[in-house]
Amino acid sequence: MSWLEVAGWTGSLLVIVSLTQARVLRFRVLNLIGAVLATGYNAIIGVWPFAVMNGVIAVIDVYWLVRLQRERHDESAYEVVEVAPDDAYLRHVLAVHSADIARFAPAFVPSPAGAHDRDRRDQEVPARSAFLVVRGDEAVGVVVVAATQAGEGRVELDWVTPRFRDFTPGEFVYARSGVFTEHGVRRLVADDELATQAQYLTRVGFHDDDGTWVRDVA
Repeated sequence: MSWLEVAGWTGSLLVIVSLTQARVLRFRVLNLIGAVLATGYNAIIGVWPFAVMNGVIAVIDVYWLVRLQRERHDESAYEVVEVAPDDAYLRHVLAVHSADIARFAPAFVPSPAGAHDRDRRDQEVPARSAFLVVRGDEAVGVVVVAATQAGEGRVELDWVTPRFRDFTPGEFVYARSGVFTEHGVRRLVADDELATQAQYLTRVGFHDDDGTWVRDVA
């Protein structure tokens, strides 16, 4: 088998593999590489319909990669919606993705229906704040913070859907400090399970304080 055939088969294989990817960024990257290889292969052997088709696919992939990277830190592309910790839609999202969430936060237990009202009546129960990060009409992330003591909140859950796991939509929750100050939170502490993701925590403004990852709220 010649190097040209190897390149052609590799391009086709990458296009196929890209279609199995749940992560939108990984899908676009693999699809782009595969389409470029397939374009070159078909152009060299003179199969122009397939060369043009794959060339167009490559251009489309480049467009979406540029757009995704541009919107990565764009507050106009993502919206933070605060919901009650026992909100029906939030509980639905958590239930649908329960297996995936358990991989990252096995100790996290969603608030049952009616828990929000009980929290307000029972001061001994730590109050929770919940935030959905949405892109258009799609929920792409969930952040849940529990008030542990005066002025401090513990981040119990910071989870992103597989499609957007190559991005950091949770940063929009932390960047909008007002959502925490409204609840009297002046400092955030990462839960022990979240504390293992040092690189991510650093990106969203946390710092290591003698073994505890914390973030001051402006």
